[in-house]
This record gives sequence, C-alpha cells and structure tokens, in this order.
Amino acid sequence: MYRIGFPFWKQVARLGMSLKMRINVMRDREADVLVATSDDLPGLVCEVATMDELLLEVYGATHELLAILLQSDSVSTPVTDFRMKIASIATTNCASRNC
Repeated sequence: MYRIGFPFWKQVARLGMSLKMRINVMRDREADVLVATSDDLPGLVCEVATMDELLLEVYGATHELLAILLQSDSVSTPVTDFRMKIASIATTNCASRNC
C-alpha cells in the first residue's frame, strides 16, 4: 500500500496499487457530531452523527476526491487502509474566562 500525499502517489494510484491515508476525527461535543479531515487528501471534510455514518461518508468523499485529483471518471484504485486518529473538542465559554 502506498500513502496518499507521498511523492508520486498519483502515478502509483494510476498503476492500480492500493492506497492508504490518515484521517483526523474530532468529536464536537457541543454539536454532537464527528468531524473527519485529512492532511493527506486536501478537501476531505465530513461531518456526521455516528461512526458508521462517518465511515460511509469518508469512503464516498474519498472516492469522489480521488476521481477529481486523478482526472478520471472512475477510480479503480481502492483506499484499503484508513488510519484514524480520534480527538475530542472541548468547548469553552469565553465570556466566563475573559477571552
């Protein structure tokens, strides 16, 4: 597997190798949603309520972004490895902290 964002990843993808990418997942407690972004794949931003929905949304958005980046109608190269790092966003009330 070759990571999206590494040098020559687009050429590797066009040759049909499997790809992998890192995804940052944050839970926004105030909005009660999960937000996924990726430094490897610019433009990937997904916001949903559950982890199951997140996986489906990330997979679909990744497929669409790869088709755009690789200038192809369909992407035959699967992303078979999603590395997720999950964090929680703590919201603060700036009025009480004099921010």
